Amino acid sequence: MLVQFLPSKPEVDLSITYDAVVVGSGAAGGMAAHVLTSKGLKVLLLEAGKYQDTSQILHSMEWPYDHPRRGNKPPDYHALTSNEYTFRNSPYAAKTPYNKVQSYVQGWSGTDYSKTLVVDEKENPYSGTRYAWVRSRVVGGKTNIWGRLALRLSDYDFKAKDRDGYGENWPISYSDIEPYYDKVDLYLGISGHKENLPYLPDSLFQKPNKLTYAELHLRETLQGMGRVLTPYRAGVTTEGLKHNKYRSRCYGRGACNRHVGGCDIHAAFDSPTGLIRPAYDTGNLTLRPNSTVFEVTVDKNTGKATGVSFLDSETRKSYQAKAKTVILAASTLESARLLLLSKIANSSGHVGHNFCEHMMGPSVAGYVKDLVGKPRTLDDGKPGSFYIARFQNLDGKKSDFLRGYGYEGSSGTTMTPTTAFSTPGFGEEYKRKVRDYAGAMIEIGAFGEVLARYENAVDLDPNLKDAWGIPVLRFSYKFGENEAKMAKDMAAAGREMFEAAKIEVVRASSEMLPEGWSIHELGTARMGNDPKTSVVNQFQQCHDVKNLLVVDGSTHVNASCQNPTWTIMALCWRSCDHLADQLQKGEV
Repeated sequence: MLVQFLPSKPEVDLSITYDAVVVGSGAAGGMAAHVLTSKGLKVLLLEAGKYQDTSQILHSMEWPYDHPRRGNKPPDYHALTSNEYTFRNSPYAAKTPYNKVQSYVQGWSGTDYSKTLVVDEKENPYSGTRYAWVRSRVVGGKTNIWGRLALRLSDYDFKAKDRDGYGENWPISYSDIEPYYDKVDLYLGISGHKENLPYLPDSLFQKPNKLTYAELHLRETLQGMGRVLTPYRAGVTTEGLKHNKYRSRCYGRGACNRHVGGCDIHAAFDSPTGLIRPAYDTGNLTLRPNSTVFEVTVDKNTGKATGVSFLDSETRKSYQAKAKTVILAASTLESARLLLLSKIANSSGHVGHNFCEHMMGPSVAGYVKDLVGKPRTLDDGKPGSFYIARFQNLDGKKSDFLRGYGYEGSSGTTMTPTTAFSTPGFGEEYKRKVRDYAGAMIEIGAFGEVLARYENAVDLDPNLKDAWGIPVLRFSYKFGENEAKMAKDMAAAGREMFEAAKIEVVRASSEMLPEGWSIHELGTARMGNDPKTSVVNQFQQCHDVKNLLVVDGSTHVNASCQNPTWTIMALCWRSCDHLADQLQKGEV
């Protein structure tokens, strides 16, 4: 049985000066807490939301018929749709009859299990251009619901400007961060298969999930096309972690994809069990949930950060916390919001700018004829199925767009076959068709790099405030010509691969989903060597305020096409190692 965690009480000692105050408890905030407390530093971790024990919420072993609504959320809850983001003006939850309005992810199946893990859009509005913003204000943040794909970046990303002339290079190379990727792999666990690709570096993998027949067939076809399909590189421990008593290895026994995400046995990484609980055990961590930070405080004489001001999220009472260093890990957009609210660290004029992410939408689905009518297999309980690595704009022929994209895919027989919702008819004939095609279906969806552009930005809305009276973000952001060209190529390449594998295509789309759909917001406080064109240095310290760090995705120089979570944590570990050394030397 897993050890349970008792969170801190809100009554913490705010009279003392902590070595560091960390704002946000997700992948970055949890990692900062882990690294600094392991070095003996006293850390105060502030989280806007409350603690929720996902082992008691997600119920991945519960049969749908044991739930009064088969896992669906209550009728007074509403999830925003793609059309609402497209045709309605923000704030999207305004003037709706529902008691609770949540982001599009709550429109998936099994959403009753995750309904408390994402924000109420009525309380957390935003304005400006179209954007599907997914937020989670709970201890652990979006690591409680993330999709688990854990990929490394390479010098194809860190030095992308050298290859195509666009944008800026990162002030680091792969060799600088590789040791920290290794540390993250070993401490948190990752499953996968080595492929020896320079543009998708391998991790220190535990055993991967097995590919299905359809996936193996597609992998063999792609090898002949010079492309690589690899088992899903999941931030999941498949062999266990002897150093962590709060997590279990993956047993492949639950309906992992039935709800937004997360893992109730914590085989998949989440910040509370993977980072915060071990940090708590050092005796050096103080956690205060329900703490909405609205300002970084600064000493007017020295220009250094002195701590933060925050509201109790429930009582709305105001408090201040003092620290030698302040670490923002509130997520890309919330950290930018805090910098703008505090009017700090922005001599470059780049805070909120160079906003980027991943574009989604183009997809292909089909079926393998040889599998139609074959006996059912058991393909539930997997954190993911497969990933097709980037193949455009590498070392050969160049496309009519910059950068690249990859695909996430799935196949096999699951508890609720995807064909159940699209197969026409009813009765015995309908059931037979669903069963016959359930294990034959395979689909892929693309994730492409959105170029970082200065004009893609967020700022503070001068009129609109959230439920706590704090000014909200206003978006000025949209996909451009490069993304449109990439989307067409994604769809064409997906169909090309399926046809080469003799997979019968039943559905294909080249349409881009609304901005924000990937949940991979990046940029807004990018790193660099030049204080005139960047916000932080290579160790994520603000150029203007040396004892203020920003350690989440906001410091990314570009989006790459690989999912960012593993990179965010590797960078944070590196930066906190450096910070601890500086603190010990008295240089901060």
